[in-house]
Amino acid sequence: MLQATDIATRVAELLTQAATQLRPDVRTALEMALARERNERARGVLAALLENDEIARRDGVPICQDTGTTWIRLELAAGEYVTGDVQAACDAACGEASQRAGLRNSLVFDAYSDRRNTQTNTPVFIDTMQTEAEHTHLHVMLKGAGSDNASRVIMLDPDSGDDDIEAAVLAAVAEKASMACPPLVIGLGIGGTFDTVGKLSKRALLRPLTAAPSDNCVAALQERLLTTVNATGIGPAALGGDTTALAVQIQTAPCHIAAKPLAINLCCCALRSATCEL
Repeated sequence: MLQATDIATRVAELLTQAATQLRPDVRTALEMALARERNERARGVLAALLENDEIARRDGVPICQDTGTTWIRLELAAGEYVTGDVQAACDAACGEASQRAGLRNSLVFDAYSDRRNTQTNTPVFIDTMQTEAEHTHLHVMLKGAGSDNASRVIMLDPDSGDDDIEAAVLAAVAEKASMACPPLVIGLGIGGTFDTVGKLSKRALLRPLTAAPSDNCVAALQERLLTTVNATGIGPAALGGDTTALAVQIQTAPCHIAAKPLAINLCCCALRSATCEL
């Protein structure tokens, strides 16, 4: 049995960690990109991103001024359950943690009718899933509006192939990559329904960049899309170069026979997430 207050305490810790330091795999990907980048201006941008991470990590300050929305994914182990109000506990803990860490307040009360700032950087957004795993895992991701605004959901025809997926991704990158702070990490969700495919794309971003998919076809599509995106030459900070994206990550799921939902989640160079086992 897990207590909501205990979960909230860990969420607050992960929130601060994610806000002030890049994931190790993302930092490694930036270092590798710098080593192979041929464009001098792009090399300068990549070096600055790495220095920015070092300063944020050293001084305990946010990597980016847009500290984003807080997305929490709770993957419960088999037979595990939670007592208490997780939403209320996490809102309270994250509001306090945001203030302590100096995170910008970026949430409004209502998207349509009340655009006043909540002044707490909350509410947080929570997804809970029961699994067959032996242990419970908790993920926290911060997603800024610049990259979220560049993302999209497309309902492809069911017979759409890799060429159609590539065309959709390239269209999104050509139109919005410069606004999403490249080099990007692109999370793709393929499957599910209109309302769940976006969550698939976020799950794709949680996977370490070095972890290959178990499906060889998915792995091949990831490599193909990464090569095509980087061939655009948009480059770091959209100033030109070889590194428009660090990785393409794909998460698939079942879907209706007459559908093929596709979520294109353009994540900025500050891919901020942290994970722990409960």
